[in-house]
Amino acid sequence: MAKANENAIERALELVDPATRLAAVTSNAGYVDLLGDETATGAHPGQQLMENPALALVYERIWRPGWARLFMGAMGPGMRGEHRIALEMLELEPGDRVLDLACGPGNFTRSFSKAVGDEGLVVGVDASRPMLARAAREAAAANTAYLRADASALPFIDGCFQAVCCFAALYLIDKPFAAIDEIARVLAPGGRVALLSSVNRGLVPTPVANAVVRGLSGVRVFGRGELTGALEERGLTDVTQRVSGLAQFVSARRP
Repeated sequence: MAKANENAIERALELVDPATRLAAVTSNAGYVDLLGDETATGAHPGQQLMENPALALVYERIWRPGWARLFMGAMGPGMRGEHRIALEMLELEPGDRVLDLACGPGNFTRSFSKAVGDEGLVVGVDASRPMLARAAREAAAANTAYLRADASALPFIDGCFQAVCCFAALYLIDKPFAAIDEIARVLAPGGRVALLSSVNRGLVPTPVANAVVRGLSGVRVFGRGELTGALEERGLTDVTQRVSGLAQFVSARRP
């Protein structure tokens, strides 16, 4: 492992709760494993799919752009547009510490690494070993580390990140509101959060739509005000929402 990557891992582990840090194991693939033989809380078929090494190979260039077109339609922002929206919502500055939650193969993580510069730190977290291995192979930036951890029970100390991004993942997390609890907890005062998830726009009530869609695909369908309301309930302000097709971009700030 490159010395630069080792330094980034050391910096990331300084943000981890000391008791949890004792269980950290650095994988030969270039990421730190804090789960060991455990799986993320309540892993279901949608999450299990992310453990497929074949999906990790095609996720960034085929699977993820295809998902975007399906959910956001032909007039949606596309992958470049998503990167631009994430950066606009997070308002990253040089030296910021950023958490990319459910980072997959690191496609957004790498954009954040460039934005925060050498003095900043970007930590990509995912529960999938194949995704993290792919992310670590794609780029070993001096300011970037990847950790295997549970989004619903993050290992970090309170208020340690200036920005948290969770794009295209909350709808696969078994306990998404526990994950939002954790996002709010680790966000520093003045910190920004950016979310991209599903949204119900049809005439069918959300509980019905969610039961059908989740039963078929494992994807949770959120009501129009569920995520914005959840952020406000946790004390975040400046909550904004942009809907595109069957997807929603949501941002907020910690006072």
